[in-house]
Amino acid sequence: MNMLLSEYNEEFSALIHQYQLTEEQLRFTGTPEMPLKIALTNPFIHPIVGIENGRLTNFFVLDEKKDVSLYTENEHAILLRTFSTDSRYQGQGYAKKVLQQLPKFTQELFPAADEIVLAVNKENSAAQALYKKSGFLPMDKIVEGIAGPQYVMTLGLL
Repeated sequence: MNMLLSEYNEEFSALIHQYQLTEEQLRFTGTPEMPLKIALTNPFIHPIVGIENGRLTNFFVLDEKKDVSLYTENEHAILLRTFSTDSRYQGQGYAKKVLQQLPKFTQELFPAADEIVLAVNKENSAAQALYKKSGFLPMDKIVEGIAGPQYVMTLGLL
C-alpha cells in the first residue's frame, strides 16, 4: 500500500486523537493540536497527514506564508514544520516515504512553489540525517528555536 499524503480534514480527527509522540520527540517537535488550531484562522497554514494502511503514521505542516521569511528570502518557498512520526511507527521507514513524496505533493498543492525549507534542531542528528538522505541541503544559516539552535535546510523544486 502506498503512503497517502493529504491535507487534514475532519475525517482524520479520530486518528489525530490517537497520534502518539514520546517525551524525546516532543523536545524537537510539537503535537498536531496546536497547528490544527492555528490553521482554523490562518489560511496559509496547511496541516498534512501521512496515512498508510489506514494508520496515521506522520503529521506535518506546510506553511506558505506565516514564518517562511524567518528562514529564506525566497517568496516562492514553502516551510516544512512540525514534522513527526507517530512513536509506534518510528524506525519503519514512514518518514522516508513521506519525504520522498513531499516534492510532488507540494508542487501539486502550491504550483508556484520552487523550494521547501525547514529548520532542524542542532541536537537532532537523526532528523538531520533523514532530511539529507531525502535530498535536503544545509544552508549557511542557523536560527534560534524554542529548543535551541536550528540548522536551516532547503530542497529545490522544479
